[in-house]
Amino acid sequence: MLYQAYQFQSDLMSPLRLLAQSLSANLWLEKTERSLVRRLSAVNEVVSRLRLTHSRPAYDIQAVTVAGEPVPVIEETVMTAPFGTLLRFRKAHTVGEAQPAVLLVAPLSGHFATLLRETARTLLQDHDVYITDWHNARDVPLSKGGFSLDDYIDHMIRFIAAIGPGAHVVAVCQPCVAALAATAVMAEDDHPAQPRSLTLMAGPVDCRINPTGVNTLAMSKPIEWFEKNLISRVPLPHAGFMRRVYPGFVQLTAFMSMNPERHKQAFKHMYEHLVEGNVEQARVIQDFYDEYLAVNDLPAEFYLETVAKVFQTFDLARGALSYRDRTVNTAAIRRTALFTVEGERDDICSVGQTVAAHDLCPSIRPYLKNHHVQTGVGHYGVFSGRKWNQQIYPRVREAIHASAG
Repeated sequence: MLYQAYQFQSDLMSPLRLLAQSLSANLWLEKTERSLVRRLSAVNEVVSRLRLTHSRPAYDIQAVTVAGEPVPVIEETVMTAPFGTLLRFRKAHTVGEAQPAVLLVAPLSGHFATLLRETARTLLQDHDVYITDWHNARDVPLSKGGFSLDDYIDHMIRFIAAIGPGAHVVAVCQPCVAALAATAVMAEDDHPAQPRSLTLMAGPVDCRINPTGVNTLAMSKPIEWFEKNLISRVPLPHAGFMRRVYPGFVQLTAFMSMNPERHKQAFKHMYEHLVEGNVEQARVIQDFYDEYLAVNDLPAEFYLETVAKVFQTFDLARGALSYRDRTVNTAAIRRTALFTVEGERDDICSVGQTVAAHDLCPSIRPYLKNHHVQTGVGHYGVFSGRKWNQQIYPRVREAIHASAG
């Protein structure tokens, strides 16, 4: 009923948003004085932006600068499964020596993998970049089956194997647990494509450490409450009709409720910039919310298992995580270098939760382990923004290239 009510409301409001979008596009914003026309246009622009979308935005990575030379980038599909695609951002030609292959593992947590667009673009300067492009569960027919935490780990192993021996893995946020588990399984199986290095960025490896508001919420209710109150069936006319999902709009509401004043101020600033004619400054806010308000539904089984095993019973941290009826043995990891990154002001995954991975991997030699805490950044600042580009990325690049030989 929750999803059906949302769909009804969305359909009802669609004509109003389209009207606002049309009016905004046709009113003149470039007048030098603060005119009534400009104010009306700004209002319509803000209203038209206050909408959720359910389709993946474009990555729009057209080119990257390598050794001072612009190189065209071609987005291509390497492997496709019902719930995810392995994408490669292939450079049209090489400059200098061959670059290490990196799998960028995106979270499946209510947004599309394009949230890591800037992360991928930065990595492309010095690496051959692949990304886990997760599909919207509401677009996957029931006939394709389910998608659990085990399936997520399966996909990671398959994707790493498809890239081939010598690849490196960079996991951002939620998939840090699955990335560590996949690496452990591959190490225990002596898989020829086990990663050369594993970089875990702001991920909930051990949520018992410095619990955040997100952790407290997960612990406040039994898993049955989450299933009863947050899981819905996809309504018509979507391809995934009747699939049980954790709707992306519910996740987004939870995220925005953590900092409602910040989002309110952002839209206020967008309006003010448009009224004052600062179109470029307004566009920065517009681009962010175009991405932020694009939501991705999660398969119910994956969401519930993640809440239960990662945020409630801490299975990986306790050495009790199972994968296909076998216990994940992180001590099996020996040859993969480990680098962890945390943000000082992260209110989603606090300091201490990611670096806990080092204690779980006692067989990795000390010189293959490194950790970095970035001062002055919150969760998103770990993988996007100025400090990511100028201070964190050089450390990530160093960790990858040091283990690439």
